[in-house]
Amino acid sequence: MSDRDTSKILPTILVVEDDDAFRTMLVHAFDARGYEARGVADAKSAIDTARRDSPEMAVVDLRLGDDSGLDVVRELKAIDTSTAIVVLTGYGSIATALESIRLGALHYLTKPTDPDRILAAFERGLAVRPRDLPIETPSLARVEWEHLQRVLTDCGGNISEAARELGMHRKSLQRKLAKRPVPH
Repeated sequence: MSDRDTSKILPTILVVEDDDAFRTMLVHAFDARGYEARGVADAKSAIDTARRDSPEMAVVDLRLGDDSGLDVVRELKAIDTSTAIVVLTGYGSIATALESIRLGALHYLTKPTDPDRILAAFERGLAVRPRDLPIETPSLARVEWEHLQRVLTDCGGNISEAARELGMHRKSLQRKLAKRPVPH
């Protein structure tokens, strides 16, 4: 006989996150809080998993390597409209927040975040209609910093290449990157 009470059906959470360490931490944390959590690293695995056994809840990273988390949100909702979804991203923007909500996500959180904040977003989202959810609007300085970080990441960390991509002087980019991100 197992330690878990199998007569009680546990809510399932699918964690779709390409960062192995973060995904593993979330899965363990949700398991420890009484959920049945599964983790996958890419869009195809998320969709295949949901087709086999649709989760009650899903945490979806917006950027999954070459895949878009928005596509995963769309597919999860097509598989089961009752799946509650929270979208995570390290590169928040108003446009992607609104798009994720439009596609059916309950909430949109920027990284870094933690399991308790994610579960609170599910609770808030399930307590109100999605269109009533406040969207945390980041400051212009934070949006700029996140955009610079994204371009730098897309350029493989090459500051000179990122500066050319952004149409700015390399030293200007270095100065802006040295600043800490401004809170939301």
